Amino acid sequence: MALVDEAHNLVSRAREMYSATLDAAAVRAAKRNAPAALKRPVERVARALGALAKAGDAPFEVADAAPDKLLDALRNYISAASELAVQQPTALAGDALQLHFDALRFAELAEGLDPATSQFDLTRRPGPRGHPEAVACVRCVVPAPFIKPRFEALHTAVLFSATLAPAPYQRDLLGLGEGAAWLDCESPFDATQLAVRIAPLSTRYADREASLAPLAALIARQYAEMPGNYLAFFSSFDYLERTATALQAAAPELPLRCQQRRMDEAERRAFVDSFAEGGRQIGLAVLGGAFGEGIDLPGSRLVGAFVATLGLPPVDAVQESMKARLEAHFGAGWAYTYLVPGLQKVVQAAGRVIRTPEDRGVLHLVDDRFGRAEVRALLPGWWRVRRGG
Repeated sequence: MALVDEAHNLVSRAREMYSATLDAAAVRAAKRNAPAALKRPVERVARALGALAKAGDAPFEVADAAPDKLLDALRNYISAASELAVQQPTALAGDALQLHFDALRFAELAEGLDPATSQFDLTRRPGPRGHPEAVACVRCVVPAPFIKPRFEALHTAVLFSATLAPAPYQRDLLGLGEGAAWLDCESPFDATQLAVRIAPLSTRYADREASLAPLAALIARQYAEMPGNYLAFFSSFDYLERTATALQAAAPELPLRCQQRRMDEAERRAFVDSFAEGGRQIGLAVLGGAFGEGIDLPGSRLVGAFVATLGLPPVDAVQESMKARLEAHFGAGWAYTYLVPGLQKVVQAAGRVIRTPEDRGVLHLVDDRFGRAEVRALLPGWWRVRRGG
């Protein structure tokens, strides 16, 4: 029997586990430091990647299989590195050893690639001296074929999380099947504990500059009405920093504490610890980062939150390629690629406010799209949402 906590992360974790990347920069590093016995094999890998980089002008391409020449070069390197490890165990080290592991994983996944659920993609970028270089990836899009046998080998598996909905998303991507029981437990909290309000602003990229003043006014007004500890979540550090500047200009008296880029563990702990019982501050953080889930701030350690984003992944070539495959496979490309993962992060962040049956707080969902039916359907059923910030 397996118990899987925080199971909303299983789709993304499984995708990572069954994906592999081969980066020209890593191959270049291995080439610089490779033992003599590996110079030619690593050069062959570099040439194969270089040929792919020069084979087209598109910054991103998708295929149903990895090129044979690349796989042949990887197999050649794996064979040479394995032989060296037997003959001289200490000679295979550093970047050359890492390339050995990367090549093993990449070749294994590429050889078994099923285009219905995975893809080979190639990203081209400027390399040293302006020459193009490539990053090759075997990318798992639907982890179900990998995960399903693991579940079938168990007598029972129980997956649980506060943000597992909707059921079809989990069943489809994890291979749980229609026979999997789905239990939506009643929340231990009720609507009187959390005032949920939609602020009908637009946080779309093109509208962010126009959103800064009204968003700052909303945060300042809420703090003035009910002073205490708040967290405000944003789609990026750029949006966070621009909002912090707007808040400092509009209400310089507000006590702000901002998540910084690349905080270490001690800095993250200090950020969380600053939300003390009876404290008064507004913490600004990035949605989906270190403070969006997994932290516990009961009682007056947190009395409210603002979520100024739907949490949608950025629209880029990788996401769009995944959307196309999910649409072909399940007819739910946009929902499975963007909407469901985004709303899971929103609900996780909002869940920092109410932690015990005694807690009371307020949640501002800052985006007009929170009023849409398909978005509201992914919010917790015990919330009573009203419009107006």
